[in-house]
Order: sequence, then structure tokens, then C-alpha cells
Amino acid sequence: MNCRRLTASFLILLGFQHCSSRDCVDPLVSPLYSSSFLASSRYNFLYSANFARLYGSSGWSPAPSDHHPWLQIDFRRKYRFVAISTQGTFNSYDWVTKYTVLYGDRPDAWTPYIQRGGNSTLSGNWNYYQVKRHVFHHAFTAKHLRFIPLGWNTENGGKIGVRLEVYGCAYDSYVMMYGGEDMAAYMFPGRRYSAIRDHIAINFKTLEREGLLLHSEGKQGDVLTLELRNARLNLHISLGSSTVHEVEGLTTLTAGNLLDDQHWHYVTIKRYGRQVSLTVDSQTERAICNGDFSSLDLDDQLYVGGVIEPNMPHLPDKANFHGCLENVFFNGINIIDMVQREDPQIRLPHQKKTMEFACADLLLKPLTFIGPNNYLQLPGLFRKPRMSVKFRFRSWDYTGLLMFTRFADNLGALELGLSEGQVNISLIQSEKRLQFAAGYQLNDGFWHMVDLVARDNFVTVTIDEDEGSPLKITNVFTVRTGDQYFFGGCPKTNDEIKCETKLNAFHGCMQQIFIDTEPVDIDAILQDRLGSYMEVLLGTCGITDRCTPDPCQHEGRCIQSWDDFICMCENTGYRGEVCQRSVYKESCESYRLNGKYYSGNYTIDPDLSGPLKPFSVQCNMKADKSWTVIRHNRIDSTKVTGSTVQQPYLGDVQYYNASWDEVTALANTSEYCEQWIEYSCYKSRLLNTPNGRPYSYWVGRHGESQHYWGGSFPGVQRCACAINWTCTDSRFSCNCDADYRQWYADKGWLNYRDHLPVRRIVIGDTNRTGSEVYFSLGSLRCHGDRNTWNTVAFTKPTYIKFPTFRPGTAADISFYFKTTADHGVFLENSDDHHRCFIRVELNSTNNLLFVFMVGDGIINVTLRSPMALNDDEWHYVEAEINVKLARLKVDDQPWAIRQFPGQTYVTMKFTQPLLVGAAKDKLRAFLGCIRGLRMNGVPLDLEGKVNEEEGIRKNCTGGCLDPAILCRNGGRCMERYASYYCDCNNTAFEGYYCHEDIGGYFEAGAWLRYSIRNEAISDEALWANWLDPHNFSLGYNQTSDEIEFSFSTTQAPAVLIYVSSFTKDYIAVILKNDGSLHLRYRLGLIAHKFQLSYLNLADGFPHFVNITRHNRTIRMQVDYSDSIWVKIPPLQDYWFDSPKAVFLGRVMEMGEIDYEVQRHNSPGFVGCLSGVRYDIYAPLKTYFRPNETDPPVTVQGFVVESNCGVYSSVMGEIPLEADPWFTGFEFVYIHDDLPTPLVMAFLILLLLVLVFGGLYTLYLYLYRYKGSYHTNEPKSVGSPGSSRALTESSRRRRSLAEIQEEPRSE
Repeated sequence: MNCRRLTASFLILLGFQHCSSRDCVDPLVSPLYSSSFLASSRYNFLYSANFARLYGSSGWSPAPSDHHPWLQIDFRRKYRFVAISTQGTFNSYDWVTKYTVLYGDRPDAWTPYIQRGGNSTLSGNWNYYQVKRHVFHHAFTAKHLRFIPLGWNTENGGKIGVRLEVYGCAYDSYVMMYGGEDMAAYMFPGRRYSAIRDHIAINFKTLEREGLLLHSEGKQGDVLTLELRNARLNLHISLGSSTVHEVEGLTTLTAGNLLDDQHWHYVTIKRYGRQVSLTVDSQTERAICNGDFSSLDLDDQLYVGGVIEPNMPHLPDKANFHGCLENVFFNGINIIDMVQREDPQIRLPHQKKTMEFACADLLLKPLTFIGPNNYLQLPGLFRKPRMSVKFRFRSWDYTGLLMFTRFADNLGALELGLSEGQVNISLIQSEKRLQFAAGYQLNDGFWHMVDLVARDNFVTVTIDEDEGSPLKITNVFTVRTGDQYFFGGCPKTNDEIKCETKLNAFHGCMQQIFIDTEPVDIDAILQDRLGSYMEVLLGTCGITDRCTPDPCQHEGRCIQSWDDFICMCENTGYRGEVCQRSVYKESCESYRLNGKYYSGNYTIDPDLSGPLKPFSVQCNMKADKSWTVIRHNRIDSTKVTGSTVQQPYLGDVQYYNASWDEVTALANTSEYCEQWIEYSCYKSRLLNTPNGRPYSYWVGRHGESQHYWGGSFPGVQRCACAINWTCTDSRFSCNCDADYRQWYADKGWLNYRDHLPVRRIVIGDTNRTGSEVYFSLGSLRCHGDRNTWNTVAFTKPTYIKFPTFRPGTAADISFYFKTTADHGVFLENSDDHHRCFIRVELNSTNNLLFVFMVGDGIINVTLRSPMALNDDEWHYVEAEINVKLARLKVDDQPWAIRQFPGQTYVTMKFTQPLLVGAAKDKLRAFLGCIRGLRMNGVPLDLEGKVNEEEGIRKNCTGGCLDPAILCRNGGRCMERYASYYCDCNNTAFEGYYCHEDIGGYFEAGAWLRYSIRNEAISDEALWANWLDPHNFSLGYNQTSDEIEFSFSTTQAPAVLIYVSSFTKDYIAVILKNDGSLHLRYRLGLIAHKFQLSYLNLADGFPHFVNITRHNRTIRMQVDYSDSIWVKIPPLQDYWFDSPKAVFLGRVMEMGEIDYEVQRHNSPGFVGCLSGVRYDIYAPLKTYFRPNETDPPVTVQGFVVESNCGVYSSVMGEIPLEADPWFTGFEFVYIHDDLPTPLVMAFLILLLLVLVFGGLYTLYLYLYRYKGSYHTNEPKSVGSPGSSRALTESSRRRRSLAEIQEEPRSE
């Protein structure tokens, strides 16, 4: 082969496989002549077909009477098409909103372009000028293209109008035709081929389900076979098999379906080492070849299209190919080109001289019934005593009308229908219906032949030309043929013909229709207007297989119809539209948290929607945890003898009901796991401690050998006895390593979770005389679910990066969140250009969004919650998307669902990292906590990405766990995601840490009243509170009180604080004449008196008082003195009934007041009170910091806010740098770098000289021009109403200078 031809062939292959150095995006329509355009009709000559060019001055529009419009383009040669763009008619309301594209090598045989998902309808334009572009998901080749509008704008008088462009590049086609008895063999150079990399391309089309495309073998068991099997393409490849090592290297990949449709299909095989891929059109299947070899070693030759040898007309059980092959390339070698040139490396069958290098298509002219009202009406011979109808059909539908005809003379009708995969024949005559069925599973998508013959009293139906078993019916009836036959359905209006059926319209393909034993030329009949049709595509079969590749997950069974599919999930353990949602919980812990408290056998699914199957385990439920237990085959003791280090005993562990991957997934998601391991020995060493090579060991999760034993720790070659210092011989770290002739044992728990479960136990030292070992391994026991509480908090605008999410065609996402923010992106994943992405975000306080662009346009699912989602509580979010729908859920609220139209395809091919916490570039960042994030069932380790500097913290705690400064004076610490804050609402203080006092100065006679209640507590409420003292329905607790305040004064006596009631109960703190402090408590009939301090507290200094009562116990403290504890006697009342008001400064309560209180109530308190609180009531804070329109405070006299009552905190002052409310002091900046006195004196003198010099110069200047200014000023400048442009100002200034110089020249 010369180098030039080989280079050309190789370039063709590269161009076909998207590897050309030049992009295949040339515009192909604009360079064409007008003769290349053809249309079904035109609106007028200004809207002819040749005007349908993108950006043209007009466009193509069909005639209004054209009910089946189409636009056809002849490209004159074969091209490879990659994209199409459309516009509406220029400057009009005419544009197409949806359309379909047909292509083919002939103008009368078409192939529909099918999108992913099986949809042949492409979306069009929304105005006349913008361009809508579609990139074909797989390139195809053709000479002709047909554009069929399916929908168009009808507003403002709009009609069909289109301008279009198709993009691609020229395509060189090498074609060879096979008739089933042909083949071509490419002889390898040197009669041998060996390579580590292969690239094979081949195009084919056929009407047969079976056929061998490629085949070659090697003497070492290498095989390469590409064949059609039941209209699917199978690739069998083996890189070598070994009978010695029991290696079976054959690997099979299967792709495509319904490949017997007489359309071109494009096949590519790529292999590098053991990695191999098979691509048919747009479907790609990948696999790793079995065995350990990486090179493909073939002998002699590569068969193309079949195997024909003198003693073998074909391979056993493999028919030779019957159809057309195109552009067969084997690693850059154009085999068809070599056949054409009769290259000596090509061998044909012995009797064959040459091959056919053209593809002679059979003109079958199929039809596609695509609409809800489709039908095809054809004529027949009238009043014949014999009826014969024959046709082929293919469909996925269970039911549908195949054919209907009404007999002449009102003798009745005959109906052929598809029902439950059978052909049902209904003969209606004289109000009687005769029904029978033929065939089985005829809705499998393949072509089936129906041959019906009827005459008087006799009907024969033959399915698929099976003459051996025709259906024959003999009944009394009369046949006189009518003149009309309806295929696929009945017209909506057929009063004259009366085509009546209860069956739905048929959806599928038909071809080779015979009526009265004559083939029907549909084009001629329609041209002569002898027949009619509706919603039927002529010249093509547009059936597609929606179950290939299988959209159902987890072994769900795919069942399809013409335009949709469903997944049957019975007995899979999954549910949902594509069997993607597990019906089981991920762990025993999840069952326990969901209310399952009894132990027993449960089925769990650790990866939920992931690829692993559910399996059965034993759950031991406890009060605080649940143990998951998995048994295996090594629980009972196993005896081992005769093993050595070189040939050890391998004790593989087989876990019951679960695969190794499933058991590993359980251990990986658990918080804690353990397994008991025991080694009983008689003169058999275990680990050969302290530092020798171990004789025995175990293999854990990752296939790594572990040299520590139960009860010990990873990284140390020891047994439990070495940790506990209980080994038989202290020189060794295991009992068995002492090697004594008596029985010892080393045993203990293995509980390092990352090494579990145990996969294998290896025993080595049992080959000596008398050596013997018994080993056992306990069940795997795990508890907890570490993924559920895998939590991080986002405290700054940032995100976490994870590897790219690769979900395929279905994705499910779940996580918990809590936040106080009103928006934020939880996660996002996209491609490089953001044309394919998914995003889950909180859009507002109540709206949760699932936004995605995984097909045509941006779509979102919005969940509108009736409750706020930023309430700082945990919320559980679930988001799902598949080819059927997208939906979103939060907590127990109903799903928000977005249904997709039928034939939707979802592609989620992301290239960027998965971002958690914000969108790209940290936009719309989420501030809050996220935990338990799973993507397609796989948990993501959020805690492994903790970065405090970036604002990613572990767990969901602010500073309350270990605050730098505690909240003061009873303030409640409240978590934030970056810090914490102090809630001072129920205190008498304010400030960031509730450390700032609120006080008031009372002059003589001033008082403040805080109203607690306006009416007394009812007897019913008192009785309820007595029955349940912890019932807070009254608003307070009658058996507990807490009073705190600080004061300073120099005058006594005074009542500092008084709490009144609607009964005679009261509380009073009294400062007596000698300055001592007393507490009076009246509960019921008796008033209790307690002395708080003997000291004179009327000394002008601040003093702090705290009084706390719980039931009968009272605690009192003044300043830093020791607390005083007193008790109310047991038989006396301890209920404080109906508190009414709190008085400060003076008691002004109406009614009877205790004499002791009255005696110290005048003239009233003079001084400062601050930080006053009775239970949850803070009178001074309510008065000076009101948070309601009408606070319950009454003041009489002069009471002003003051800090005189501030009392130093026991905890010390708040550091200024730690107080967020501190704004700083005002300091005068003092320079410490002033010059020396001499320099300062010189600078001052220089400054004075400059000042006086400047004043003198100014004086001379003003005196000089005084009086001459008015006489020398030009008038044009002085006029404020001058109409000259502002740009002339500079010229006027120059004129002014010249005028001023004139007097001096005189």
C-alpha cells in the first residue's frame, strides 16, 4: 500500500471520529444552487424553497392548502452533518416552533433524526430574527435532508416560515455490498498482528437481525468478533486465555437495538490495554477485559462481513452479513479501498472475483404512524368474494388498530387489531362478532408479517410467514370486499365510510402493504388522490428503542410504548420512576431513629440509591444505640495443620447475605465496628514478636495485611497480653509466640474501623510435629451512622470542593441544613461553560429551589414552604431528577414536582468540581450548617474538608461550647455560625455580653410601679397550678422567686423593692434606720422576717443584693458575703399568690399595707437603683428601654437614668477589645519627634517673614490698580448677557491684556 493512500484513509477515519485537525462546522446550505432546493409547495414565488437560507432576505413558506408541508435539500454529494440552525421569515410573524429532520442517501428513503430519549421533535424559534441552533448528539451522513414543520406561530396572522443552515463537512464514502455469501479477508503483514492499542470503525445498514461483521482469532485464545445478534451489536474480545491459571479472557459488550432498520449505523471500537469501548451511534459501552493480558495477538487475517472457507461456509451459529458496509477502518487501514484496488493483502472467497461497491437499497418505503389521530386510507377492489391483505409492522404498543375495512352491501366489517402483543381478528356480521387471535409478543419492536385471506365461511391468518401453523377459522359468514381499507386508525370524520373501532390508533411502522395480492404503490395512490393520510411520515420508519440503554436502575425491568417507557421495580428493593429510591433504611440506627425498637432481622441498604444491593442483617436494638450484626463462615473454630509461611493456610471469610462491597460500605458508614478474633495454639507461633516476620496475620478492608492482633492497636506487632502485661513469657508480645507444647490463646477485639471487616485470615506455622491451631472470627458488629452527623458550618462566603459529580441520567441528593440567613446556595455542579448544571439553593425565607439545565433550557422546581426555613432548626432536603421528572422535598412537606414531557432525555455531563456552600465564584454563599450530604447514595465527607481560616468549621456550634467571654447577669448564650451572642431579654442588663447596667436615680418622694397582672388569678388556675407546680400557664411559678438589684444611698430608712399581690402576700426589702438590710416575706397568714446584713449599707457605695427562693428554701446574699440559707417551716404556706405589681422607691399600693413596711416607707428612697429584676420582670429596663407602645410602668416624681448604681462584676470587667459595641476613646495625638528649640525658633521667624512679606506684596498690587480697573475693562467682557460661546473665553482674556497696556504706550 502506498503511503499517500494510507494517509488519505487515515484522515477519513479521524474525521469521522471527531479527531480531525479542522472542525467539521462548515455551512453547507448557503453555497448551494437554487436547484438543490425542493418543497411540497410555496406560498408564492417570494417564498420559494431556495429562499430558505439563514440570514436571507425572505424565507420559505408553503401554500395554506398544503397539509403535509416539507422542505428538501439535495447536497449533491455525501456530507457529515453535526448541527442545524433555524430562523423565521425575514421581518414577519412567520416562524416554526417545532420541526423534525429526515436524512438519507436517496430522496425516497429517509431516516429520522432521533434525539436522546427517543424524541424526533426539535424545538424551533420564538421570533423571526433570533437563531435557534441544535447540535446533533451524534453526527450522521447523508446526501439529502428533509425539513418537516410540526408547529408554527399563529398569532398576528403568522404562518410557517423558515430560514435554515446545516453545518458539517464533506464525507468520503467507501461502500461494499454483501449478499450473505460474501466476505473479504485482510491478511496481516507477516501473517501476525499484535498491538496494545486498537481503533476500529465500521458503518453498516441491513434488514437482517443476524450477521457477522468482523472476526479474527489468535492461537493463544485471542478473539475479536463483531456481530449482529437479534438486531443488537455484540463485541466479543479476548486478550488471551490460560488453562493453566484458569483464566477466561472472553469479554462481551452489547450496544444498540433494532439495528435491522435499513438505516446507517456508525460503530467505533477503541481499546487501550484491557480497557475497551464499543460505540454504536451515540451509545457507548465500556468494560475492562477479563484476564491479565493487555495485548491483542491475532493470526493470519481479519474477516470482514463473514467467514467463508472451503470447508466452512460460515462460522458455527453465526450467519454471514447481509447488507451494506461503509468505511471499514482497522487502525487507519481502509479495507474497502484495498478491496477496490485488489490489494494482494485482501482475500475474497475462491469463487468470487470482485465485490459490489454500491449499496442497492430495497425500496420498501416504510410508513411511520406518529400521531394520536393518524390513519392511512387506501382503495381496494369492490364486491370481490375473496379478500387478501398482507403487510409488515413493528411497534412497542400493546394495543392499536392495524387495519379496518367495511364489506359491501352492508354485510359487516373486518378489523385487525394489536392487543396484548397478539393480532386480534374481529369479524362483525349480522350484529354478531366473531373474534380470534394469532401470534405472540408481536409488540417487541421487530418486523412481523401479517397475511390475511378471507372468503365465504373461511378465514386464514398467517404470522411471520409461518406456513406450518396458520390460524384457520370456519364459520358461516359472507365476504364481499369494500372499496376502502384503513391502516393505523380511523379518520375523525367518516360518516360516509363509517370506520368504527374501539381500539386506539396504532403507533409504529408499516411497509410492504398488499391488497388483493397486489403491492400498493402509496406514492402513486396519494398523487392520484385515490387515498389519504393524516399524521403519517412517508418513506421512513421512525421507531426507536427507549429501553436501550436501559434507563431503569437496580435491575428494574423496562417496558416501553411508542412514546414512553415505565420501569417495573417489583422484587428489586427499590421504587421510583426509574427504580432509583431504596425502600430500605441505610442502617439499623436509621430504623431505631424511625421508631423500630425491637431486635430482629432487617434489610438495610448502606448506599441507598447507589449501585450496591440491599442485604439482610441482624439488628440488636438498645436504648441509646443499635448494633448491626453480620455473620459469616468463620464464626466456628477452624482447625489448621501443615501450613508454612511459604504455603500458608488461607481462611477466606464469606459474609452471609452480602457481598464484600456491601459489607465494606456498612463498615465505612458506621461510627464504630468490632470483630472478635481468637487464635488457639499448640506449639504454633503467631506474630513472631517482638520484631520478626509474622507467621500469621489477617487481611482487612483494603486488602492490606495487618500485623496486630485482637486487643492491640494498629502499627504495633503485638497481642492483647502485651498491652495488659499478662503474656505467658514476658520476652514475647503474644502468648503463642512463646512456642510451648501446651495450649494457649491470643484473642481480643479488633475495633479499628478503617481496617474492618476482616477479609481473610492467614495461618503459617503449623507444619512442625505436634503443631496445631484453631482460629475463629466473630460476627461483624457495628453501630451508629457517621454520615448522618457529618457536619460543617459555613461562617464565611466560601465553598467546599468535591470531585465532579457523575450521575448519568438520574440523580438524587439529600442533606440536612439549618440557618438564619434568607438565601444561599447549598451545592452546585456544572460544566465549563455553565450550559449543563444543577443547583439546590434557599432562594428566600420560605422558598427552596432546585435549578438545573440538563437538556434544553433552564428549569427550576420551587418548593414554597408555609413555614420559614431559616428558623435555625434542622431541615431535611431531598432533590431528585431523572428522565421522567424532577422533584424537591423538605421535611415532611409534600413533594414539589416538575413533570417532564415524554421522550425527554437528561444528560448530566459535568466537568467542574462539585461545590458545596456557594455557587461558582462564591456567589450567593450559604451561611449556616450542612450535614449528612449524599449524592446518589454516596456520602460526602464534609468534616474532612474543614478549614477554619476559610470559614469552614467542624460541627454546628458557635462559641457557646467554649466562649471566650461568658454572658453576664443571666444572659442566655445564643449560637451563631461564626460566633455567638448574648440574649439579654430576660435580664435587667444590656450590652453585647449583658454586662451594662441600667439604673435610675430617685429623688425624695419619687416612685416607680411595674404592673405584673391586672386581675387576680382564678381559682381554677390556682387549682391547676397546685396539681402541677411546673405548669407555667400562669406566666410564673408560685413556688419560686428570684430578686436581684444593686443600690446606693446615704439616707435611711427606705423600702428598696416591694412586690404586692391581689391577696395579702408580699415581698419587701427594707433598709432600716441603722442602715441594716432586712427581707420580709408574707406567704399566706404568716409574715417571715430575715436579716440580710447587719452592716450600715447607707454609706453611699453600691451594694448588690440577690434573693432566691425555691419552695421552702431561701438563699440570700449581699455583696461578696457568704450566702445565707433559711427555710420556711414545714407546716406553713409557701405559695406566693397572684403577684400584682413591683414598687421601687416608695410603696404606693392601695389597701392594707404591713405596719413594718409603712413605718419605713416615708419619706421614700433617695439614691440609685440598678439592675432590678424580679423573676423575668425588669422595671427599670422596661421604663428606660421600652420595647412596646404602652409599657406597664407608672412613674411619679423625678426618676432619671443614671449609672450610679453600677456594681462591679464578680467576673471582672469586659476587655475593651472584646466588646463589639466599644467604639474607642478620643486621644490627642502627641508628636514625640519635634525638632530642637533653635530649629523651632528659626522656623517660626521664617514663617513670620513670609506672612508679612505676602501681606505687603498684596497691598502694593491692590493699590497699583485701584482706579484704573473701570476705565480699562472691555465692555464685551462685562456683559452678563453676552451671546458669545463659552469657548471664546480664552480669546477675551488675551484682548483684556492688550487693552490694559494702551495707556502706557501713549
